[in-house]
Amino acid sequence: MVKRWIKGGLRGALRVARPLLLAGAAITVGPAHADPAQQGAIPWWQSAVVYQVYPRSFADSNGDGVGDLNGITRHLDYLKRLGVTVVWLSPHFDSPNVDNGYDIRDYRKVLAQFGTMADFDHMLAAMHARGIRLIIDLVVNHTSDQHAWFRKAVADPASPEHDYYIWRPAKPDGTPPNNAPSFFGGSAWSHAGAGNDEYLHYFARQQPDLNWDNPAVRREVYDVMRFWLDKGVSGFRMDVIPLISKDPAFPDLTAQQLADPAAAYAHGPQTHAYLGEMNREVLSHYDTMTVGEAIGIGDNEDALFTAPARHELNMIFHFDASNVDRDGWRPRAWTLPELKARYDHLYAALGDDGWTATFLGNHDKPRAVSHFGNDDPRWRVLSAKALATMSLLQRGTPFIFQGDELGMTNFPFNAIGQFDDISARNLWHDEVDGGHVTAAEMLAILRKTSRDNARTPMQWSADAGAGFTTGHPWLAVNPNHTAINAAVEARDPASVLNFYRRLIALRGRAPVLVRGDYHDIAPENPDVYAFTRNAGDDHALVVVNFATHPAEVALPAGIRLKNRLIDSGGGLPAPVGARTIHLQPWEASVYRF
Repeated sequence: MVKRWIKGGLRGALRVARPLLLAGAAITVGPAHADPAQQGAIPWWQSAVVYQVYPRSFADSNGDGVGDLNGITRHLDYLKRLGVTVVWLSPHFDSPNVDNGYDIRDYRKVLAQFGTMADFDHMLAAMHARGIRLIIDLVVNHTSDQHAWFRKAVADPASPEHDYYIWRPAKPDGTPPNNAPSFFGGSAWSHAGAGNDEYLHYFARQQPDLNWDNPAVRREVYDVMRFWLDKGVSGFRMDVIPLISKDPAFPDLTAQQLADPAAAYAHGPQTHAYLGEMNREVLSHYDTMTVGEAIGIGDNEDALFTAPARHELNMIFHFDASNVDRDGWRPRAWTLPELKARYDHLYAALGDDGWTATFLGNHDKPRAVSHFGNDDPRWRVLSAKALATMSLLQRGTPFIFQGDELGMTNFPFNAIGQFDDISARNLWHDEVDGGHVTAAEMLAILRKTSRDNARTPMQWSADAGAGFTTGHPWLAVNPNHTAINAAVEARDPASVLNFYRRLIALRGRAPVLVRGDYHDIAPENPDVYAFTRNAGDDHALVVVNFATHPAEVALPAGIRLKNRLIDSGGGLPAPVGARTIHLQPWEASVYRF
């Protein structure tokens, strides 16, 4: 049996405590973003608020049931009103869609279901007209097996393209070159073409890994990057970027490595040399934002990717916090102090100059409010607001996944046939069909953890199709769209959507909530997450109750409360100078002090 691990898999984190001197600020709430002059000389991507669009599920403009680029363009005023300044567009490239676009057939072509290159250019121009930048996915650890390079590689082992991929002979007994598992189940090696050689694929067999040790491959990648940057794209989210370098010997993985193959795969000998070269050859010539998906990377390694002096990436997505409830593909119990400890360790590892991406949800995660909040109707709105406060006001560039600003929830799956995700279907095949787990147990797990929870269509209205499409949606619409949708929430001042708008505006007008340092003032409190942001004479305190009962947090000496800047609607503000803050269930507040 091959043990499967989801992208961004759980890594054991060292719990390093470091006292951090942190800051908050005098803030007023308003609709505008901060004047850059008030922010100081900081890169634009540090003050940005990023919104991830999963194009297949965002908005369908032509009724075919699949979201498209013109659908995105039609909703740009919504994004502008929300206050986001950058859109991250998940893969829009030509693809067979074995892994929903992360298997790319042509890097310079738009997927026909999404539209044309003219539609892309129109969308990009419309974003720029609204002051919104665009970053796109850079998926270059692997291609589709239908890419022209791989087709040539299979057809002719003597072709230059054959060396674009990684081939090794099967062992004499016919078994794979080594025991490396695929993240999607089974071996990471498959056979193609004549002869005895097998090709490497850390993901699906239709996603062969590129050979980054071949300079021609790197030149091809850099040319693709320049193609999109010259169009006006402002940067890249780099898919599984720590995996691009491999140990050419491909030894068998040890038992310890098989328990966490992502960590084994993420430590190739040339990773940082190649990222440094990418920066020199391409990124340093443009005003870009780069964020790497840090699969397999420990907190203590973050600075190797993001320290400004290293000239590699601006920030990375780190998964220790978002995977606090995961043991491989199985859920596990977690506590709030454990979650806070993972953030504390991350910030300690980054140091004063490091930067990170803060997030709770994305296309590979379940819905944030179902994952970390409470999606019971009694608590959904309050807990969604609380999670937003915690995530958007930490030290880093915040990323919002589409629909989380509405408090969208997990889908009520009741059969394996309802899942589209290749990871879920392969997991079912390995574990249920293999007789290791019952169907009922696996369905309960997938209901909580499946990536399809985040990929159900955006809920724009109570209409049939949730306002996403007039046709038959490619993935089922959540039946709760009649109550949870953008149209309803836009009219409700107390909605999750309008709270997100106020919260983003608050961050935009308060430099301390962008650049201030971070300090957890109550790491052992089992119910309340309380942290300060400090920059010079500006000081802010963020307090979030994660419980369905009232809770309190005692304030350390030196914190004298002033006015409350924003509240999720839970209760009365603490008096000026109070030594204890009392919080209602799932209440979140921000104070000057």
